[in-house]
Amino acid sequence: MATFKDFRNKVKPNWCPGCGDFSVQAAIQRAAANVGLEPENLAVISGIGCSGRISGYINAYGLHGIHGRALPIAQGVKLANRDLTVIASGGDGDGFAIGMGHTVHAIRRNINITYIVMDNQIYGLTKGQTSPRSGEGFKTKSTPEGSIESTLSPLEVAIAAGATFVAQSFSSDLKQLTSLIEQGIQHEGFSLINVFSPCVTFNKVNTYDWFKENIINLDTVEGYDPTNRLAAMTKLMETGSMITGLIYQNKEKKSYENLVHGFSQEPLAHQSLALSQADFDNLVAEFR
Repeated sequence: MATFKDFRNKVKPNWCPGCGDFSVQAAIQRAAANVGLEPENLAVISGIGCSGRISGYINAYGLHGIHGRALPIAQGVKLANRDLTVIASGGDGDGFAIGMGHTVHAIRRNINITYIVMDNQIYGLTKGQTSPRSGEGFKTKSTPEGSIESTLSPLEVAIAAGATFVAQSFSSDLKQLTSLIEQGIQHEGFSLINVFSPCVTFNKVNTYDWFKENIINLDTVEGYDPTNRLAAMTKLMETGSMITGLIYQNKEKKSYENLVHGFSQEPLAHQSLALSQADFDNLVAEFR
């Protein structure tokens, strides 16, 4: 049985020392081992940005896609081989800016994959510009006088779009983050896990200390019911989405794969693609 060490490879991450993405990588590796996966059972698909490098740092199938397109690729991988556990990953710019259209439609489609967003509220790889998650008044190279745009609330959007699993964590809370990824993997449907992952180089506002002072952990909120969609939306709005834990889960809705009529249980990747001579002759005959 695989341990988290089996999901390590020899590629050394080149993230800045102190980057929250190190903890996200460790949590994925631990969660994969804890749910009983082997490296050949897991595919990690990432987009562009500092966080996009994560697919190359985990011993599993991996693909580093293009900006904002991790989810289309990940959904294709899952539909081609439904036996694989598929994790898509990226940053808040990747998932909530250029890729937001894909994110919304992946949510409502409910294909059985897990999407982990490393949310540092800034563009890190391009050296510090405002992202859709930056706060109003946030000063960066692209907004030197302070951002005048409203901050996007992706978890509210997710619930409104019909999400069946919505969670949020903080990269410093490795135990909670690992547990949420395990639950996301085991959930039948699309799982969105947003992770506060501080950028220690370019974001001097949303720091580790800032998050620790402002986060409300739902695990400590007595009586909170993550199956209540209205309560989940209300709690997000009341707290400005500064909550961590399992926010909402719907176990009743079937995944996309289980709703497609005639979708074979045998993965496309395992099916024979050979054409019989008769089928080939029939196809050719259509062009005569």
